[in-house]
Amino acid sequence: MNRYYVDLHIHIGRTWTGKPVKITGAKSLTFTNIIEHARHEKGLNMVGIIDSHSPEVILEMESLIKSGEIVEHPDGGLVFGDLTVIPGSELEIYDEGTNGPIHLLMYFPNLSVMSEFSTWLSGNLKNIQLSSQRIYVTGRFLQKKVKELGGIFIPAHVFTPFKSLYGKGVNKSLTEVLDPELIDGIELGLSSDTSMADQIGELHNYTFVTNSDAHSLAKVAREYQVIAMQEPTFLELQKALKGEDGREIIANYGLDPYLGKYHKTVCAECHNPATDDDQICTLCGNKKIIKGVADRILELKTAEEGREDRPPYVHQVPLEFIPGLGPKLLEKLVNHFGSEMAILHEVPSEALNEVVPPKIADLIMKAREGKVNLAAGGGGKYGKIAD
Repeated sequence: MNRYYVDLHIHIGRTWTGKPVKITGAKSLTFTNIIEHARHEKGLNMVGIIDSHSPEVILEMESLIKSGEIVEHPDGGLVFGDLTVIPGSELEIYDEGTNGPIHLLMYFPNLSVMSEFSTWLSGNLKNIQLSSQRIYVTGRFLQKKVKELGGIFIPAHVFTPFKSLYGKGVNKSLTEVLDPELIDGIELGLSSDTSMADQIGELHNYTFVTNSDAHSLAKVAREYQVIAMQEPTFLELQKALKGEDGREIIANYGLDPYLGKYHKTVCAECHNPATDDDQICTLCGNKKIIKGVADRILELKTAEEGREDRPPYVHQVPLEFIPGLGPKLLEKLVNHFGSEMAILHEVPSEALNEVVPPKIADLIMKAREGKVNLAAGGGGKYGKIAD
């Protein structure tokens, strides 16, 4: 069995003609730029490109297939050299009686099925061109459609305070919104990890995935997983999510939850730490308190122990979080060692010291070993490496 680096949640910012797809996404996030960056600089083997339902994105993929730059694999996936693209979509539901909105991820094996899904979508949302649009069907209805087309269905960043399954105070169980039998995995999000999520008993049945939710090229692969598969295809990914035939997630690599934007409870205005019971900020008097993921999970906790067969969750500090490691120096590192995956996992300290200042090389090694001090993020502000 082979090992592959996989990030299944990357947004498209613009089409090849410059039209917006993900409004908050970088203009450089075109389909072509993403696959080139993911392959050559990040060192990924498989990516899920969300927003592939947008008609102009489909046209770009069709053009790349016609030119021979990408090839459709018979077992699913678009092959670009040693990188496989899984076309995906992120949609928003707001079912009656739930405290939404809730974001959901779905993936399809090939361009034909994605085109069919896009055509169906166009009759159920207001703007088929854009990302993360609200679809006017129930979550369960959407699940059935995805399964009818042979797709993969995964709730997105399930603990984020906004636009997630557990994020707000009303939804206590996924069964209130979704059919538990039609879920293929759970995306944890940047502010939680396996040990935190496994405090929710109903999640023990599912494989956890860790993805970047990238809104810029720099954010690609800030979270990912290593998956054991025979080859990087849609069919093999399906098997890995189910743990079938030796296919499985070997390890999840993600931000230490302290680095996430919503880990702790804080004042929305001044980011002063708050308790779960606070109704008003004790520092500035603001009345809006954003509950952190850690506190929300404690509210939902139903299990003392998690699944024993979970793969390890490796806390990782993305290179862009390293103080003093700016874009030019990072580019120098990547050009020298080949990819960010190599720098994060393989390059020895002695080699790093030959390319970057000793202080930065030391921080990269300490981050790799989990030996850096972190200041927790919250209220939409990332955590950071503390002095």
